[in-house]
Amino acid sequence: MKRIVIIDHFCKTPDETGNNRFIYLAELLCSKGIEVEVITTTFAHIKKQQRKKNESLLKNLPYKFTMLPEPGYPKNVCIKRFFSHFVFGKNLAKYLERIIRPDLVLISVPSLDVGEAARKYCKNNNIPFIVDIQDLWPEAFKLVFNIPIISDLLFMPMTLKANRIYAQADRIIAVSEIYKHRGLQSNKKDNQGLCVYLGTDLDRFDSFCCNSCIEKKENEVWIAYVGTLGHSYNLEIIFDALNQIRDKDNQNVVFHILGDGPYLERFKEYSKNCKVECVFHGRLDYASMVSFLVNCDIAVNPIVKGAAQSVINKHADYAAAGLPVVNTQECIEYRNMISKYQCGINCEVSDTKQVAEAIQLLISNVDLRTKMGKASRKMAEECFDRKETYKNILEQIEILT
Repeated sequence: MKRIVIIDHFCKTPDETGNNRFIYLAELLCSKGIEVEVITTTFAHIKKQQRKKNESLLKNLPYKFTMLPEPGYPKNVCIKRFFSHFVFGKNLAKYLERIIRPDLVLISVPSLDVGEAARKYCKNNNIPFIVDIQDLWPEAFKLVFNIPIISDLLFMPMTLKANRIYAQADRIIAVSEIYKHRGLQSNKKDNQGLCVYLGTDLDRFDSFCCNSCIEKKENEVWIAYVGTLGHSYNLEIIFDALNQIRDKDNQNVVFHILGDGPYLERFKEYSKNCKVECVFHGRLDYASMVSFLVNCDIAVNPIVKGAAQSVINKHADYAAAGLPVVNTQECIEYRNMISKYQCGINCEVSDTKQVAEAIQLLISNVDLRTKMGKASRKMAEECFDRKETYKNILEQIEILT
Protein backbone atom coordinates (compact mmCIF):
# COMPACT_ATOMS: atom_id res chain seq x y z
CA MET A 1 0.00 0.00 0.00
CA LYS A 2 1.28 3.45 -0.90
CA ARG A 3 1.97 5.77 2.01
CA ILE A 4 1.65 9.56 1.70
CA VAL A 5 2.59 12.15 4.30
CA ILE A 6 0.85 15.54 4.11
CA ILE A 7 2.37 18.33 6.20
CA ASP A 8 0.37 21.52 6.76
CA HIS A 9 1.51 23.87 9.50
CA PHE A 10 -1.83 25.73 9.61
CA CYS A 11 -4.12 22.76 9.08
CA LYS A 12 -7.40 22.73 10.96
CA THR A 13 -8.27 19.63 12.92
CA PRO A 14 -11.19 17.59 11.55
CA ASP A 15 -13.52 19.00 14.24
CA GLU A 16 -12.54 22.67 13.77
CA THR A 17 -14.63 24.98 11.60
CA GLY A 18 -13.50 25.56 8.04
CA ASN A 19 -13.07 23.91 4.67
CA ASN A 20 -9.46 22.76 4.78
CA ARG A 21 -7.77 21.74 1.53
CA PHE A 22 -5.57 19.05 3.07
CA ILE A 23 -8.20 17.33 5.20
CA TYR A 24 -10.27 17.03 2.02
CA LEU A 25 -7.26 15.74 0.10
CA ALA A 26 -6.46 13.19 2.83
CA GLU A 27 -10.00 11.83 2.68
CA LEU A 28 -9.80 11.67 -1.10
CA LEU A 29 -6.52 9.74 -1.01
CA CYS A 30 -7.85 7.30 1.59
CA SER A 31 -10.86 6.59 -0.62
CA LYS A 32 -8.33 5.45 -3.26
CA GLY A 33 -6.81 2.92 -0.86
CA ILE A 34 -3.75 5.02 0.04
CA GLU A 35 -2.39 5.21 3.58
CA VAL A 36 -2.20 8.86 4.66
CA GLU A 37 -0.74 10.73 7.61
CA VAL A 38 -1.51 14.42 8.11
CA ILE A 39 1.01 16.27 10.28
CA THR A 40 0.32 19.64 11.85
CA THR A 41 0.81 21.53 15.11
CA THR A 42 -0.74 21.56 18.57
CA PHE A 43 -1.17 25.34 18.23
CA ALA A 44 -4.35 26.68 16.61
CA HIS A 45 -3.26 29.66 14.51
CA ILE A 46 -6.76 31.18 14.22
CA LYS A 47 -7.62 31.05 17.92
CA LYS A 48 -4.04 31.59 19.12
CA GLN A 49 -4.32 28.81 21.68
CA GLN A 50 -3.20 25.24 22.28
CA ARG A 51 -5.51 22.50 21.07
CA LYS A 52 -7.01 19.77 23.19
CA LYS A 53 -6.52 16.40 21.56
CA ASN A 54 -9.80 14.62 20.85
CA GLU A 55 -8.65 11.02 21.03
CA SER A 56 -12.04 9.47 20.23
CA LEU A 57 -12.28 11.57 17.06
CA LEU A 58 -8.71 10.96 15.92
CA LYS A 59 -8.82 7.18 16.25
CA ASN A 60 -11.92 6.97 14.03
CA LEU A 61 -10.45 8.91 11.11
CA PRO A 62 -9.55 7.06 7.88
CA TYR A 63 -6.10 8.69 8.05
CA LYS A 64 -3.60 9.30 10.81
CA PHE A 65 -3.70 12.83 12.22
CA THR A 66 -0.57 13.89 14.10
CA MET A 67 -0.11 17.11 16.09
CA LEU A 68 3.45 18.03 17.08
CA PRO A 69 4.30 20.50 19.86
CA GLU A 70 4.59 24.21 19.09
CA PRO A 71 4.85 26.91 21.81
CA GLY A 72 2.55 29.40 20.04
CA TYR A 73 2.41 33.19 19.70
CA PRO A 74 -0.03 36.02 20.53
CA LYS A 75 -0.15 37.86 17.18
CA ASN A 76 0.24 37.13 13.47
CA VAL A 77 3.24 39.41 13.16
CA CYS A 78 5.62 39.22 16.12
CA ILE A 79 9.02 37.81 17.10
CA LYS A 80 7.39 35.02 19.11
CA ARG A 81 5.74 33.72 15.96
CA PHE A 82 9.06 33.26 14.17
CA PHE A 83 10.50 31.50 17.23
CA SER A 84 7.39 29.30 17.49
CA HIS A 85 7.71 28.26 13.85
CA PHE A 86 11.41 27.53 14.37
CA VAL A 87 10.60 25.20 17.28
CA PHE A 88 7.87 23.43 15.32
CA GLY A 89 10.26 22.96 12.40
CA LYS A 90 12.79 21.30 14.69
CA ASN A 91 10.12 19.05 16.20
CA LEU A 92 8.95 18.11 12.71
CA ALA A 93 12.48 17.22 11.59
CA LYS A 94 12.90 14.91 14.61
CA TYR A 95 9.53 13.28 14.05
CA LEU A 96 10.14 12.58 10.37
CA GLU A 97 13.29 10.67 11.23
CA ARG A 98 11.22 8.32 13.43
CA ILE A 99 8.45 7.38 11.01
CA ILE A 100 8.30 4.68 8.34
CA ARG A 101 9.63 6.05 5.07
CA PRO A 102 6.68 7.31 2.97
CA ASP A 103 6.36 7.01 -0.80
CA LEU A 104 5.79 10.76 -1.12
CA VAL A 105 5.69 13.90 1.00
CA LEU A 106 3.32 16.75 0.16
CA ILE A 107 3.85 19.96 2.07
CA SER A 108 1.94 23.19 2.34
CA VAL A 109 4.00 26.36 2.47
CA PRO A 110 4.07 28.53 4.45
CA SER A 111 5.50 28.12 6.95
CA LEU A 112 9.02 28.02 5.59
CA ASP A 113 10.29 26.18 8.67
CA VAL A 114 7.99 23.28 7.76
CA GLY A 115 9.16 23.46 4.17
CA GLU A 116 12.82 23.43 5.11
CA ALA A 117 12.47 20.48 7.49
CA ALA A 118 10.54 18.47 4.91
CA ARG A 119 12.92 19.47 2.11
CA LYS A 120 15.96 18.18 3.99
CA TYR A 121 14.20 14.96 4.96
CA CYS A 122 13.12 14.21 1.39
CA LYS A 123 16.54 15.07 -0.02
CA ASN A 124 18.37 12.85 2.47
CA ASN A 125 16.00 9.94 1.90
CA ASN A 126 15.38 10.36 -1.84
CA ILE A 127 11.61 10.80 -1.38
CA PRO A 128 9.39 12.47 -4.01
CA PHE A 129 8.51 15.95 -2.81
CA ILE A 130 5.47 18.10 -3.73
CA VAL A 131 5.22 21.72 -2.60
CA ASP A 132 1.75 23.27 -2.47
CA ILE A 133 2.09 27.06 -2.25
CA GLN A 134 -0.72 28.61 -0.20
CA ASP A 135 0.83 32.04 0.34
CA LEU A 136 4.03 33.86 -0.52
CA TRP A 137 6.52 34.44 2.28
CA PRO A 138 8.24 36.77 2.92
CA GLU A 139 6.18 38.80 0.44
CA ALA A 140 3.13 38.78 2.72
CA PHE A 141 5.14 40.14 5.66
CA LYS A 142 6.43 43.02 3.57
CA LEU A 143 2.90 44.39 3.47
CA VAL A 144 3.11 44.96 7.23
CA PHE A 145 6.79 45.94 7.41
CA ASN A 146 7.64 47.63 4.14
CA ILE A 147 10.67 49.88 4.27
CA PRO A 148 12.60 50.11 0.98
CA ILE A 149 15.94 48.26 1.02
CA ILE A 150 15.71 47.55 4.77
CA SER A 151 12.78 45.16 4.30
CA ASP A 152 14.59 43.32 1.50
CA LEU A 153 17.68 42.88 3.66
CA LEU A 154 15.68 41.86 6.72
CA PHE A 155 13.68 39.21 4.86
CA MET A 156 16.52 37.94 2.65
CA PRO A 157 17.06 34.78 4.77
CA MET A 158 13.37 33.89 4.30
CA THR A 159 13.61 34.53 0.57
CA LEU A 160 16.62 32.22 0.27
CA LYS A 161 14.86 29.54 2.32
CA ALA A 162 11.77 29.78 0.10
CA ASN A 163 13.97 29.49 -2.99
CA ARG A 164 15.57 26.28 -1.64
CA ILE A 165 12.17 24.73 -0.92
CA TYR A 166 10.76 25.57 -4.33
CA ALA A 167 13.95 24.42 -6.07
CA GLN A 168 13.83 20.90 -4.63
CA ALA A 169 10.15 20.24 -5.39
CA ASP A 170 9.46 17.49 -7.91
CA ARG A 171 6.13 19.23 -8.51
CA ILE A 172 5.04 22.79 -7.79
CA ILE A 173 1.33 23.09 -7.00
CA ALA A 174 -0.22 26.42 -6.00
CA VAL A 175 -3.55 28.01 -5.20
CA SER A 176 -3.11 30.59 -7.98
CA GLU A 177 -1.23 31.07 -11.22
CA ILE A 178 0.71 33.93 -9.59
CA TYR A 179 1.97 31.71 -6.78
CA LYS A 180 2.74 28.91 -9.23
CA HIS A 181 4.96 31.15 -11.33
CA ARG A 182 6.80 32.34 -8.21
CA GLY A 183 7.61 28.73 -7.30
CA LEU A 184 8.69 27.85 -10.82
CA GLN A 185 11.16 30.77 -10.86
CA SER A 186 13.34 28.75 -8.46
CA ASN A 187 12.63 25.29 -9.85
CA LYS A 188 14.30 23.48 -12.76
CA LYS A 189 12.60 20.08 -12.27
CA ASP A 190 9.03 21.06 -13.06
CA ASN A 191 8.44 22.69 -16.43
CA GLN A 192 4.79 23.66 -15.96
CA GLY A 193 3.61 23.49 -12.37
CA LEU A 194 -0.04 23.10 -11.48
CA CYS A 195 -2.58 25.68 -10.32
CA VAL A 196 -5.45 24.20 -8.30
CA TYR A 197 -7.62 26.81 -6.63
CA LEU A 198 -8.59 26.20 -2.99
CA GLY A 199 -12.19 25.79 -4.08
CA THR A 200 -14.96 23.87 -2.36
CA ASP A 201 -16.95 20.69 -2.87
CA LEU A 202 -20.09 22.00 -4.59
CA ASP A 203 -22.21 18.97 -3.63
CA ARG A 204 -21.33 19.50 0.02
CA PHE A 205 -21.81 23.26 -0.32
CA ASP A 206 -25.25 22.80 -1.86
CA SER A 207 -26.31 20.33 0.84
CA PHE A 208 -25.80 23.08 3.42
CA CYS A 209 -27.99 25.41 1.35
CA CYS A 210 -30.87 22.94 1.53
CA ASN A 211 -30.80 23.14 5.33
CA SER A 212 -31.03 26.92 5.32
CA CYS A 213 -33.63 28.38 7.69
CA ILE A 214 -32.46 31.99 7.69
CA GLU A 215 -35.17 34.62 8.18
CA LYS A 216 -34.94 37.60 5.86
CA LYS A 217 -37.39 40.41 5.25
CA GLU A 218 -38.72 40.37 1.72
CA ASN A 219 -37.61 43.91 0.85
CA GLU A 220 -34.11 43.75 2.34
CA VAL A 221 -30.88 43.65 0.33
CA TRP A 222 -28.08 41.81 2.11
CA ILE A 223 -24.43 42.54 1.42
CA ALA A 224 -21.94 39.95 2.69
CA TYR A 225 -18.30 39.87 3.66
CA VAL A 226 -16.84 36.49 4.65
CA GLY A 227 -13.36 35.94 6.10
CA THR A 228 -10.63 37.28 8.31
CA LEU A 229 -10.92 40.70 9.91
CA GLY A 230 -7.28 41.74 9.66
CA HIS A 231 -4.81 44.20 8.20
CA SER A 232 -5.19 42.91 4.63
CA TYR A 233 -8.90 43.61 4.49
CA ASN A 234 -10.30 47.13 4.05
CA LEU A 235 -13.82 46.98 5.43
CA GLU A 236 -13.66 50.73 6.08
CA ILE A 237 -14.10 51.38 2.36
CA ILE A 238 -17.33 49.37 2.43
CA PHE A 239 -18.65 51.28 5.44
CA ASP A 240 -17.82 54.58 3.72
CA ALA A 241 -19.43 53.45 0.48
CA LEU A 242 -22.56 52.37 2.33
CA ASN A 243 -22.75 55.82 3.90
CA GLN A 244 -22.80 57.30 0.42
CA ILE A 245 -25.52 55.03 -0.91
CA ARG A 246 -27.60 55.51 2.25
CA ASP A 247 -28.02 59.10 1.15
CA LYS A 248 -29.85 57.72 -1.92
CA ASP A 249 -32.63 56.39 0.33
CA ASN A 250 -31.63 52.73 0.34
CA GLN A 251 -33.62 52.05 3.49
CA ASN A 252 -33.39 48.26 3.51
CA VAL A 253 -29.70 47.47 3.05
CA VAL A 254 -27.94 45.31 5.67
CA PHE A 255 -24.22 44.61 5.70
CA HIS A 256 -23.44 41.19 7.21
CA ILE A 257 -19.85 40.49 8.31
CA LEU A 258 -19.11 36.80 8.82
CA GLY A 259 -15.68 36.33 10.37
CA ASP A 260 -13.27 37.21 13.13
CA GLY A 261 -9.74 38.50 13.49
CA PRO A 262 -7.41 41.03 15.10
CA TYR A 263 -9.26 44.03 13.58
CA LEU A 264 -12.70 43.01 14.86
CA GLU A 265 -12.99 45.79 17.44
CA ARG A 266 -11.52 48.35 15.07
CA PHE A 267 -14.10 47.53 12.40
CA LYS A 268 -16.91 47.48 14.96
CA GLU A 269 -15.92 50.94 16.17
CA TYR A 270 -15.68 52.29 12.62
CA SER A 271 -19.06 50.81 11.69
CA LYS A 272 -20.83 52.79 14.44
CA ASN A 273 -20.90 55.82 12.16
CA CYS A 274 -22.23 53.80 9.23
CA LYS A 275 -25.75 54.84 8.23
CA VAL A 276 -26.53 51.33 7.01
CA GLU A 277 -27.21 48.49 9.44
CA CYS A 278 -24.09 46.37 10.04
CA VAL A 279 -24.22 42.97 11.73
CA PHE A 280 -21.10 41.17 12.99
CA HIS A 281 -21.79 37.43 13.17
CA GLY A 282 -18.33 36.26 14.23
CA ARG A 283 -16.72 33.10 12.89
CA LEU A 284 -19.35 30.54 11.95
CA ASP A 285 -18.85 26.87 11.21
CA TYR A 286 -18.71 26.22 7.48
CA ALA A 287 -22.24 24.83 7.18
CA SER A 288 -23.74 27.81 9.00
CA MET A 289 -21.70 30.25 6.95
CA VAL A 290 -22.88 28.69 3.69
CA SER A 291 -26.46 28.62 4.91
CA PHE A 292 -26.30 32.33 5.61
CA LEU A 293 -24.30 33.32 2.54
CA VAL A 294 -26.76 31.89 0.02
CA ASN A 295 -29.43 34.22 1.42
CA CYS A 296 -27.34 37.29 0.63
CA ASP A 297 -27.59 39.35 -2.54
CA ILE A 298 -24.14 40.91 -3.04
CA ALA A 299 -20.64 39.95 -1.87
CA VAL A 300 -17.75 42.33 -1.28
CA ASN A 301 -14.04 41.57 -1.58
CA PRO A 302 -12.26 44.64 -0.16
CA ILE A 303 -8.53 43.94 0.01
CA VAL A 304 -5.95 46.64 0.76
CA LYS A 305 -3.44 48.03 -1.71
CA GLY A 306 -0.32 45.90 -2.12
CA ALA A 307 -1.77 42.80 -0.44
CA ALA A 308 -0.15 39.48 -1.40
CA GLN A 309 -3.43 37.52 -1.53
CA SER A 310 -4.37 35.94 -4.84
CA VAL A 311 -7.34 33.58 -5.37
CA ILE A 312 -8.54 32.73 -1.88
CA ASN A 313 -11.22 30.80 0.00
CA LYS A 314 -13.87 33.50 -0.04
CA HIS A 315 -13.74 33.73 -3.83
CA ALA A 316 -14.87 30.12 -4.15
CA ASP A 317 -17.59 30.55 -1.53
CA TYR A 318 -18.96 33.72 -3.13
CA ALA A 319 -19.02 31.98 -6.51
CA ALA A 320 -20.62 28.79 -5.16
CA ALA A 321 -23.34 30.92 -3.54
CA GLY A 322 -24.02 32.58 -6.89
CA LEU A 323 -23.31 36.11 -5.69
CA PRO A 324 -22.15 39.07 -7.76
CA VAL A 325 -18.93 40.49 -6.29
CA VAL A 326 -17.84 44.07 -5.76
CA ASN A 327 -14.07 43.71 -5.82
CA THR A 328 -11.22 46.08 -4.90
CA GLN A 329 -8.47 43.44 -4.87
CA GLU A 330 -5.53 44.34 -7.11
CA CYS A 331 -4.67 40.71 -7.96
CA ILE A 332 -4.89 40.66 -11.74
CA GLU A 333 -5.70 36.95 -11.78
CA TYR A 334 -8.92 37.37 -9.80
CA ARG A 335 -9.85 40.61 -11.59
CA ASN A 336 -9.50 38.80 -14.91
CA MET A 337 -11.75 35.99 -13.68
CA ILE A 338 -14.44 38.49 -12.72
CA SER A 339 -14.13 40.15 -16.14
CA LYS A 340 -14.12 36.86 -18.03
CA TYR A 341 -17.23 35.51 -16.34
CA GLN A 342 -18.96 38.92 -16.01
CA CYS A 343 -19.80 37.98 -12.42
CA GLY A 344 -19.02 41.21 -10.61
CA ILE A 345 -17.59 44.70 -10.74
CA ASN A 346 -13.89 45.50 -10.35
CA CYS A 347 -13.14 48.81 -8.60
CA GLU A 348 -9.94 50.69 -7.90
CA VAL A 349 -8.43 49.61 -4.62
CA SER A 350 -9.00 52.88 -2.69
CA ASP A 351 -11.83 54.51 -4.65
CA THR A 352 -14.81 54.77 -2.28
CA LYS A 353 -16.94 56.49 -4.91
CA GLN A 354 -16.43 53.61 -7.38
CA VAL A 355 -17.30 51.06 -4.71
CA ALA A 356 -20.43 53.00 -3.75
CA GLU A 357 -21.53 53.27 -7.37
CA ALA A 358 -20.97 49.55 -7.93
CA ILE A 359 -22.96 48.57 -4.85
CA GLN A 360 -25.71 51.04 -5.76
CA LEU A 361 -25.93 49.63 -9.29
CA LEU A 362 -26.38 46.10 -7.99
CA ILE A 363 -28.89 47.16 -5.33
CA SER A 364 -31.09 48.97 -7.83
CA ASN A 365 -30.82 46.46 -10.68
CA VAL A 366 -32.24 43.07 -9.73
CA ASP A 367 -31.85 41.70 -13.26
CA LEU A 368 -28.15 42.54 -13.28
CA ARG A 369 -27.70 40.89 -9.87
CA THR A 370 -29.41 37.77 -11.16
CA LYS A 371 -27.35 37.67 -14.36
CA MET A 372 -24.06 38.17 -12.55
CA GLY A 373 -25.08 35.67 -9.86
CA LYS A 374 -25.64 32.94 -12.47
CA ALA A 375 -22.27 33.77 -14.04
CA SER A 376 -20.65 33.57 -10.61
CA ARG A 377 -22.05 30.08 -10.06
CA LYS A 378 -20.81 29.07 -13.50
CA MET A 379 -17.32 30.18 -12.47
CA ALA A 380 -17.62 28.00 -9.36
CA GLU A 381 -18.58 24.97 -11.42
CA GLU A 382 -15.75 25.46 -13.91
CA CYS A 383 -12.93 26.65 -11.62
CA PHE A 384 -13.65 25.84 -7.98
CA ASP A 385 -15.34 22.43 -7.70
CA ARG A 386 -12.93 20.25 -5.73
CA LYS A 387 -14.47 17.01 -7.00
CA GLU A 388 -13.05 17.88 -10.41
CA THR A 389 -10.06 20.14 -9.78
CA TYR A 390 -8.41 17.99 -7.10
CA LYS A 391 -8.21 15.10 -9.54
CA ASN A 392 -5.23 16.97 -10.97
CA ILE A 393 -3.43 16.75 -7.61
CA LEU A 394 -4.19 13.02 -7.37
CA GLU A 395 -2.78 12.55 -10.86
CA GLN A 396 0.51 14.19 -9.89
CA ILE A 397 0.76 12.04 -6.76
CA GLU A 398 0.15 8.91 -8.84
CA ILE A 399 2.85 9.89 -11.35
CA LEU A 400 5.46 10.44 -8.62
CA THR A 401 4.69 7.27 -6.66
